[in-house]
Amino acid sequence: MANEGEILLTIFLKHQQEMSLGEINAKLDENEFWKNFPPEGIEVVTWYVMMGIGQVVTLRVPGHRLREVNLAIEKSAWGSFRTEFFATYDFMPVFEANKANANK
Repeated sequence: MANEGEILLTIFLKHQQEMSLGEINAKLDENEFWKNFPPEGIEVVTWYVMMGIGQVVTLRVPGHRLREVNLAIEKSAWGSFRTEFFATYDFMPVFEANKANANK
């Protein structure tokens, strides 16, 4: 759950399917992706591989640091991935409350 002033940001890192995995990894290394993303102090909440799509990352980001995350993607992920960003929130507490109420 995000704290006051924080957002959850889900990023789709869609594989450039015209590139092989080796080419994608070489480009990530060239751009120092693993060194620069996410920026220091930004929490990775989840990181999944979505087969046929790419990778889906959810970060916990203080609102004032959103630009840093965007720049890290632009500088180190572009060329390997097409990107999409989605503001997200944790629905589990609502789901659990609704489920508990429905079962009463």
